[in-house]
Amino acid sequence: MKKRALSQSRRHSLIEALVNVAIGYWIAVAAQIVVFPLFGVHISLRQNIEIGVIMTAVSIARSYTLRRVFNHWHVAGRR
Repeated sequence: MKKRALSQSRRHSLIEALVNVAIGYWIAVAAQIVVFPLFGVHISLRQNIEIGVIMTAVSIARSYTLRRVFNHWHVAGRR
């Protein structure tokens, strides 16, 4: 007999996604603060935070779009 895998609730999935984005955002900002000066880019903390916000928005849009494309392919493949 095959065991059915437990799935996450939508609420749990949302919480996990938000925590993932928040942690990723602060890691990215910290990396920018360290890496940018190595390439001669010297910007303020505020600018680093703003760049982080922009890149996070781009990342979320990319992730969502790819998830929808793969879901479409999966559904289309089942027909």
